[in-house]
Amino acid sequence: MQMDGSYDFIVIGSGQGGVPFARAAAEAGKRTALIERAAIGGTCINYGCTPTKTLVHIAKVAQTVRRAGEYGVLSGPPTMDMPKARELKRQIVADFSNGSREQLEKTENLDLIFGHATFTGPKRMRVGERTIEGGAVVIDTGARPFIPDIEGLASARYLDNRTIMELDHVPPSLIVLGGGYIGLEFGQMFARFGSRVTIVEQGSRFLPREDADVADEILEFLRTEGVDVRLGDPVKRVRRSGGVEAELASGMFVKGDEILVATGRRPNTDDLGVEAAGIALDGRGFIPVDSRLKTSAEGVYAIGDVNGGPAFTHISYDDFRILKTNLLDDGDRTTEGRLVPYTMFTDPELGRIGLSEDEAKRKGIDYRLCKLPMDYVARALEMNETRGFVKALVSKETDLILGAAALGIWGGEIMSMIEIAMMGGLTAKDLANATFAHPNLSELLNNLFG
Repeated sequence: MQMDGSYDFIVIGSGQGGVPFARAAAEAGKRTALIERAAIGGTCINYGCTPTKTLVHIAKVAQTVRRAGEYGVLSGPPTMDMPKARELKRQIVADFSNGSREQLEKTENLDLIFGHATFTGPKRMRVGERTIEGGAVVIDTGARPFIPDIEGLASARYLDNRTIMELDHVPPSLIVLGGGYIGLEFGQMFARFGSRVTIVEQGSRFLPREDADVADEILEFLRTEGVDVRLGDPVKRVRRSGGVEAELASGMFVKGDEILVATGRRPNTDDLGVEAAGIALDGRGFIPVDSRLKTSAEGVYAIGDVNGGPAFTHISYDDFRILKTNLLDDGDRTTEGRLVPYTMFTDPELGRIGLSEDEAKRKGIDYRLCKLPMDYVARALEMNETRGFVKALVSKETDLILGAAALGIWGGEIMSMIEIAMMGGLTAKDLANATFAHPNLSELLNNLFG
């Protein structure tokens, strides 16, 4: 077969791991191809972190206006200009994506190829009319919304996390299928925009990966804001007749003007032709990798959401650092033992790091629990943002911090401080005795660990 190009590295997908690796390889003098079939930046920039957190902040502004009277500020109820909010979101996305593309196009030794890549053999693929091969291949194709097989859903003109952000109006009522992070962030967001929101979660336990006290607190503040959350009653069928009607397994009906499907993610592997390259998939279609991100095929690596690991941008970026260390810098780095922080951007935020209480109990770890409600925190009281609490698990044997959940104003930033302490091997006593500037939120660590 006639080859149109031979590269040292081929990167498929321009996500938050693929872009920096392609640039690093090219800057190291390796002939590199980066293949992208859509917009530069992957899910995070185009459909995930960047646009959603822009809209989350706009929803926070609307809620602040709504609460203005609590602060002695006289104001009327907020009215949303969704076309303007959408344009702000679009502009920020375009700035991020176009800036990344410009950097790539200026990088020597790097070919940016737009098109869909399909493997035709080991480390060989077709992109449009071209056939190229590489010394090594990095797959960073990410994931897309998982659409459940529910009767009538396909014809109900449903929204997903991409299309809901393109609405030019606030739907009077919104049904959200799924009570995970995506569903909760969008559910609260549109409730603050002015929609009447119903979240339908098929599981009987709300946020089952979180401790019960954390999940219960989040459920309570959502309901306080008027969000109707239905648990343990999955949708049986969906019908659109003007609006949308969802019949639940119990026989009850939920009606709305629009329906958002937020029931998880599926990997973008079904049209890659992985069988031709000898790349194994797991039962859900993800690409299993070892601790060095190697797939079952020699010289082929998978990073980011497509490998079935924690689906976070910062994990994808750390995957890049592992590959850079091992393939470009002559080092040896793995995923073993890496901390996995994450934040759910509801308001208040939930920041999580390390072990939860449930995990510690299952593993038989002897710990002591440190817990502080946010209405014991001076700065939170001064801002009238006292919902939530911070809790941490501390080893009884070593006094080291094992994990933490920060549910409160700027919870992700509080969690990050605790993560730094964990990385540095600081003990609970160290934080209890530290001098933090008053009245910063960081000061709560004195009382939490004291």
